[in-house]
Amino acid sequence: MNATLLIELLTEELPPKALPRLAASFAQTIAEELKKMQFAAADAEAVVYASPRRLAVQLSGVLAVQPEQRITRQGPAAAAGMKDGQPTPALAGFARSCGVDVSELSIVSNGKQDVYAYSSTKPGEALSAQLADVVSLALKKLPVPKLMRWGDSDVQFVRPVHGLIMLHGDKVIDGEVLGLKSGSATRGHRFLSQGDVAIANADAYARAMHEQGKVIASFDARRELIRHKLAEAAAKLGATIAAPDELFDEVTALVEWPVVLEAGFEAEFLQVPQECLILTMQQNQKYFPLLDKNGKLMNRFLLVSNVDPQDPSFVIGGNERVLRARLSDAKFFFEQDKKHRLDSRLPRLANVVYHNKIGSLLERVERLQSIAGAIAHELGADAALAARAAYLAKADLVSDMVGEFPELQGIMGMYYAQHDGEHAEVAAAIEGHYHPRFAGDTLPEGKIATAAALADKLEAIVGIWGIGLIPTGDKDPFALRRAALGVVRMALEADLDLKRLLAVVAEAFPAGKLSANVAEEVFGFMMDRLKNFLAADYKGDEIDAVLALSPSRLNEVRAVLAAVAAFKSLPEAAALAAANKRVNNILKKAEGEIGAVDAALLQEAAEQALYAAVQELAPAVEAKFAAHDFAGALSQLASLKAPVDAFFDGVMVMAEDAKVRANRIALLASLAALFNRVADISLLAE
Repeated sequence: MNATLLIELLTEELPPKALPRLAASFAQTIAEELKKMQFAAADAEAVVYASPRRLAVQLSGVLAVQPEQRITRQGPAAAAGMKDGQPTPALAGFARSCGVDVSELSIVSNGKQDVYAYSSTKPGEALSAQLADVVSLALKKLPVPKLMRWGDSDVQFVRPVHGLIMLHGDKVIDGEVLGLKSGSATRGHRFLSQGDVAIANADAYARAMHEQGKVIASFDARRELIRHKLAEAAAKLGATIAAPDELFDEVTALVEWPVVLEAGFEAEFLQVPQECLILTMQQNQKYFPLLDKNGKLMNRFLLVSNVDPQDPSFVIGGNERVLRARLSDAKFFFEQDKKHRLDSRLPRLANVVYHNKIGSLLERVERLQSIAGAIAHELGADAALAARAAYLAKADLVSDMVGEFPELQGIMGMYYAQHDGEHAEVAAAIEGHYHPRFAGDTLPEGKIATAAALADKLEAIVGIWGIGLIPTGDKDPFALRRAALGVVRMALEADLDLKRLLAVVAEAFPAGKLSANVAEEVFGFMMDRLKNFLAADYKGDEIDAVLALSPSRLNEVRAVLAAVAAFKSLPEAAALAAANKRVNNILKKAEGEIGAVDAALLQEAAEQALYAAVQELAPAVEAKFAAHDFAGALSQLASLKAPVDAFFDGVMVMAEDAKVRANRIALLASLAALFNRVADISLLAE
């Protein structure tokens, strides 16, 4: 017999942020174990249920009894099993361990040799004998950082557990897990249901919970219902919802029977920057802020209740009172912060330790000033404005609002700078210097913000790296990889010399504070980040060919990659790449210093022809390169195929005459320089 299996664990309210992860792990382990034990087919799909008070899984086509298993045990080698017509001790012992006579053993091949073997049929075990252990294993494997005890029991789980269902079709599978005996009844919604909910059949779980228990057991279905109801309510107000996916997930994990209600707050609170109000609503209260068609915050919001009262005014009024207190705090912080100019806060940064090896936050700000000014100068922007933006960029860290909401750093600095009458680009750069904050985030807008952002990230990378705190494996506590990726993304768009900038950054630190080669090491680290970033859009050999030359101006990298891809499509490309690889190998083995080519020592017609071709082509390639016509520079190399082929076919590079040999190596060096003007073509060879 096969039937649907249902397992439900009824608990106290589970951690909302962890609920989806707990439910997925619970279902996955149970499904995997039952498939491994052949109670369920390999393609059987587990249906996951999760609500604040329950973890459940439903698996169809589960057998009540395992299939019989044919078990074959292998013993000694056939060649060594018998001696003088009698079983050896090893063979006799193997037969005894199988409980049979030697005559009942067979000889089979194990792929390497023939061996004695015994095959038997093992009856399948009942599901009832294994299920409790499977559920216990699934609970042990849950990604739970902390466990708790309750009552006078030694049982431990993430929350107290009150019920266990193990139902196969309409039959209860007897068993005990976490001190609870299995049954077929559970409890519904804490407030909306009446008494226990009896589950008559495993297939009827979701329907019974919905109709009798007032619980939408499926996490996904509940989330989609919440999204739909919120969108419907927002549309009636001509508004859009301001909420990340994480908020939808968290609210879904907090309710079992979602009811969307509309509420509001006093318009006077809209004088506070909307980012503060939105964060307060989302983070503290799990409300859904509303934006008008211009993206401005409205003084209406939506909330998801876990009860469905006949008169919702009490629920709405209670939530409005709680939010009013929160918004009053935000307004107070904002008004208090505006009483002090941003620049007046800077002395307080001297008491904030950035890192004990490289000083206070104020010392860091002073470094950021000089670095941002240098970057702005290279970008052709106002260095004084960039230095001012960097000077003020961290001042809001000691404001009351950022102390309460660290997520608003930079944003509040921008508002306070605007209030202080700072230049518009300076104010924008204070917020923009944190960008990009994560993969896919926007880049800072404008050259002043870009200079401040690059200064912030480069100073952090060089400083932390320079004191020996280098990322290793999956450990990167100072998020240097993320910062480096941000630098790479900005450098790909801006005309900057990255090597020179790194040297400037290193020089901004007091002498002796950082390791001697920090600029070179960080540049290599940046190249690794760049390679990873480009891998999504370009082929590996093309990226390797371009980055092998350690380009310092990254804004040209994409154009060079396009040129390399175009070169690869030429019919001559493969032969030239292979020839360049051969040239590089010869040059690696060359002894002594490689000098200039002496035309008088060119003896063979093929080497004379190659020299002439290189001399003729070099100015044209250089002109194309200087004009940033990288595709044109590489296409010029196609004409070298014939003289290069003729050279390697007819000229012995390692001639006996030392002068001739050195001259031919010098010729190959000039050829390699021409080949590698744009990229290392040898890395395109297969």
